[in-house]
Amino acid sequence: MFETFTYDDPKVLPAAARNHWEFMETNSASAVLQAICPLEWADIVEVLSTYRLVPEFWLKAGGNRGDIAEQIDGLFSARGWRETRLDLETRGILYSKNGDVIERLPPVQQEGYLVDNFKGRVVLDVEWNAKDGNLDRDLASYRSWYEAGVISAGVIITKDRPRLLALARTIWGDYEATLPPGQRTGRLPIDLTTSTVTAFDKAQMRVRRGVMGTCPVLIVAASERTWDGQPYR
Repeated sequence: MFETFTYDDPKVLPAAARNHWEFMETNSASAVLQAICPLEWADIVEVLSTYRLVPEFWLKAGGNRGDIAEQIDGLFSARGWRETRLDLETRGILYSKNGDVIERLPPVQQEGYLVDNFKGRVVLDVEWNAKDGNLDRDLASYRSWYEAGVISAGVIITKDRPRLLALARTIWGDYEATLPPGQRTGRLPIDLTTSTVTAFDKAQMRVRRGVMGTCPVLIVAASERTWDGQPYR
């Protein structure tokens, strides 16, 4: 695994995006996206530069496809990205030594999965609160698609769970302090303690294992820096 840091170059990723999210990349993914897929990269930069976590939506139970994932997916959908399943078909052709076709072998199908966002040569999944096994599926698929020449890079947007847990406790504590004592529960409305869901550390672990092969991969994680700064209302 070749970890790089091209997202730290302000010519690649402007401060409005860099300063509000956590990042990890392999094989210069950010620079590759900027150079090879500039339109798709511009979409990603715009979303990261403008999207912020609003407590009313973030601190709300919603399963693996809650408000946050739907909001982020919606921003990409508005920019022409599509939710789609990406399959591969491999066909072998036998040639004689003088170049004549001898036989066309039956095609071999490799079924993919329903990716959250696809545009051009970039795949982008929002893994906010799904089972962490989704990360193995995502990264292994990115590897297959990259090696087949179908994509140039893969992107995963997730959360930095420990840092958001600390922030959530602060925001929720401040909110409960405004309530009558009988209405205070002392419990967060969402579970940020579970360690078996998709999160930044889980993605980092799999990337460092090399699950994605040589495919350039960018991991983006929301943290306290992604918060809009407003209290829970």
